[in-house]
Amino acid sequence: MTPPPPPSASSAAPETKPHDIVEAAGLPVGAGNMKPEYDLRLANEDLAPLRKQGWSAYNIFAFWMSDVHSVGGYLTAGSLFALGLASWQVLVALVAGIVIVQVFANLVAKPSQKTGVPYPVINRAIFGIRGANIPAIIRGLIAIAWYGVQTFLAAESLNIVLLKFVPGTHDLVNHSFLGLSALGWISYAILWVAQAALFWRGMEVIRRFIDYAGPAVYVVMIVLAIYLVSQAGWVHISFDLSAGKPLDFWSSLPVMATAIAIVVSYFSGPMLNFGDFARYGRSFAAVKRGNFLGLPINFLFFSLLVVITASATVPVFGELITDPIKTVEKIDSVFAILLGGLTFVIATVGINIVANFISPAFDFSNVAPHRISWRMGGMIAAVGSVILTPWNWYSNDTAIHYTLGVLGALIGPLFGILIAGYYVAAHQRIKVDAMYTMDAKGPYWYRNGYNPNGVKAILIAGIPTVILGVFPKLFADLGAFDVAWIGNYTWFIGCALGYFSFVLLEKRDPQVPVFEGEAEGISDGTIDGAAATPASEPAAISQEIPVLQEKL
Repeated sequence: MTPPPPPSASSAAPETKPHDIVEAAGLPVGAGNMKPEYDLRLANEDLAPLRKQGWSAYNIFAFWMSDVHSVGGYLTAGSLFALGLASWQVLVALVAGIVIVQVFANLVAKPSQKTGVPYPVINRAIFGIRGANIPAIIRGLIAIAWYGVQTFLAAESLNIVLLKFVPGTHDLVNHSFLGLSALGWISYAILWVAQAALFWRGMEVIRRFIDYAGPAVYVVMIVLAIYLVSQAGWVHISFDLSAGKPLDFWSSLPVMATAIAIVVSYFSGPMLNFGDFARYGRSFAAVKRGNFLGLPINFLFFSLLVVITASATVPVFGELITDPIKTVEKIDSVFAILLGGLTFVIATVGINIVANFISPAFDFSNVAPHRISWRMGGMIAAVGSVILTPWNWYSNDTAIHYTLGVLGALIGPLFGILIAGYYVAAHQRIKVDAMYTMDAKGPYWYRNGYNPNGVKAILIAGIPTVILGVFPKLFADLGAFDVAWIGNYTWFIGCALGYFSFVLLEKRDPQVPVFEGEAEGISDGTIDGAAATPASEPAAISQEIPVLQEKL
């Protein structure tokens, strides 16, 4: 009897295991290198090391474009004029702040790009297998809150378009529920569903979206700036937009330092979990190039557009307007309102997806990978954003300060501990497979799954940082001494405290292993991506089939 022909690469179906049922963040089944020895309480297709990392420098550049080109970014840049700074000082502060962001983004990118794992997983090597859930949950909660805020801001842009082009929508403004008008609910729901649908398609679809969304927003911003300048006349464009009391040179220095701190704080969230995106980079060099193009170069051009556009609003509308939505609303042109409104909707959706959707997706999946997939983690964040009703507290500075202020103050300590753990304690040497085992003898089990030094460092750095971020404003509101300015520097204070406390704790009682003399299965920071451990990684099913054919 003639034996059946061997299976061909095109017809053979890859073996499907329970952890393959949910695709890896929208990538094909098997994109995550799920090994048989991985504990399903720690791993799924989303959290496993990537087999292939294909993002180019442009993809990283586009990521930062989406992060920068938002209503929130526009408002943050425009708000610096109220500090009393001249326009050139605002530009210097913006660029200086973004260069700091670039440096720290490179630092946090390396461990994830070199190992091919997301932010919460790399934390297992520093905080312990279970302890990694502490930074993951904190970052996830922050993302939920800001996801709601950004969706609300995008809904405000969509409201303008609907009011202009859909008859009868004006009546919906007069009816409200839970603090939001009926029209607001409709716009919020439309964007909520649209973002969820985009997210559900996975990382490759998201990558293609941000590849085009960033440049498209730039085109509209340039058109808006040209239109306003043509209406005002270049001779009437003034770069002295200071809305506060003019400051002399020496008095402006501490104010510029505050402006720089504001810029860094604004990007501190996506900067902390930038490893979630850097893991897809084809090389660390490509990630660094993308960061250079997307941060100082991109942000400088963006800042110039902000200054020019804001300058033109004074002669055109008779007042300084730093909110792009209000600027578009004031233009008496149907086409301008339609194009501008929809563009800022796209811009806000872009930053919301990359900064506030993907992060909690990985973070919450990390808590229980066998029950919570990447998609489910993202949907938890999406539902949570509605429950928080962000429109009720976004305009309340006190509410923001005492809710997000506490969580936001912890971003700096978490960043400092991660950097100290990877670069100083671990010497950039990570045993990737060990991050996926619950074995009590595993190198990252530490004490019952927690690195005591990591937990202590969070407390040592987090408690004073939260106090400095919250109580000075409380004292000022009560009429006591006013040192609320120190709240602008909590990221730097927390980062430094987290870094040095962890270094000192590890020096006194070393916990993080360095695997001296070991080579197999170790990512040592010198080889790009998950390929750093080729000897310990089984070949993908598609690669095994041709070999099987040759043997047959």
